[in-house]
Amino acid sequence: MKASPGIDLHEAKHALVAEARALGFDALGVAAVEIPEDEQYLIRWLDQGLHGEMDYMQRHASLRAHPQRLLPGALRVVSARMDYWPGEARAADAVLADPTLGYVSRYALGRDYHKVLRRTLARLATALAQRVGHFGYRVCVDSAPVLEKAHARNAGLGWIGKHTNLIARDAGSWFFLGEMLTDLPLPVDTRATAHCGSCRACIPACPTGAIVAPWRLDARRCISYLTIEHKSAIPEELRPALGNRIYGCDDCQLVCPWNKFARAAAHPDFKVRHALDASSLPELFAWTQAEFEARMRGSAIYRLGYERWSRNIAVALGNAPTTPAVLRALQSRRADASSLVREHVAWALQRHPPAGPKRGHD
Repeated sequence: MKASPGIDLHEAKHALVAEARALGFDALGVAAVEIPEDEQYLIRWLDQGLHGEMDYMQRHASLRAHPQRLLPGALRVVSARMDYWPGEARAADAVLADPTLGYVSRYALGRDYHKVLRRTLARLATALAQRVGHFGYRVCVDSAPVLEKAHARNAGLGWIGKHTNLIARDAGSWFFLGEMLTDLPLPVDTRATAHCGSCRACIPACPTGAIVAPWRLDARRCISYLTIEHKSAIPEELRPALGNRIYGCDDCQLVCPWNKFARAAAHPDFKVRHALDASSLPELFAWTQAEFEARMRGSAIYRLGYERWSRNIAVALGNAPTTPAVLRALQSRRADASSLVREHVAWALQRHPPAGPKRGHD
């Protein structure tokens, strides 16, 4: 069954944008499904092995640039943006400057964005169906292999910056993206133009040198990858550069001049939970698995799991100043049930002298 014949697609698009705003999205655009240049870029990136352990990127490579393989008959990608900057959180720079605190990427301080955006996109699709009749669609929020930034750029929501994140002139880059694939031939928007100019601030800002060239990210060195996607031991040579970053990294966004236009999140689910904006590392490391499960359920961090959460905090404790609290925290888990955690705890303890004055952060 198709959409009702004779519908005004321009009017439907106008109503869709208005409904998206009413539901809490900060912008919406429509693009055609074809992205051949981005497909070729992805193939080259994968061939160079820059995706690290993210084998799913390779497995689903053929789908990522072809939405019609995910939704037969797909003609358009509706891209929607929702701002997430937690305006009430402790300043990111202040947390990064205090090595006794754990830094959590700003997007993960509140509830899981996947559920928020997916639910809101489903409501948007229902509202559109009430206007035009039944139509084919599929909602995607990191739940399907979609090159979301390429489609959002083509939908006019922003351009892909040199750090590979999407940037909007009126909102910076602190936002989530979600897509609705559809067989409705809605009018498309004008592709966004790039406005990074000669700025390269994001490249030297990366603590591990993961932005190896403009628009080229080596995930194997990226702190977000290492602390979230990477399942095994974090390479020893990169551990000192992680500092106190225990879940994700925002450094490339924090220095981007376009983020002076970022707006605080309006959605209540993106408010800070469990004091994750400025919690002490020993306190976080003392969580039991049951406490982790109870506190992180409903958070993007929950999918990381207790073992990798502990691994990341052990590295941060190894980078922290030597204090009795830090040493007690590490020693309390020298015999942890996880060999992965034990190895990182042993490394962290080697970073601290057994006695003597406090040591500064490396």
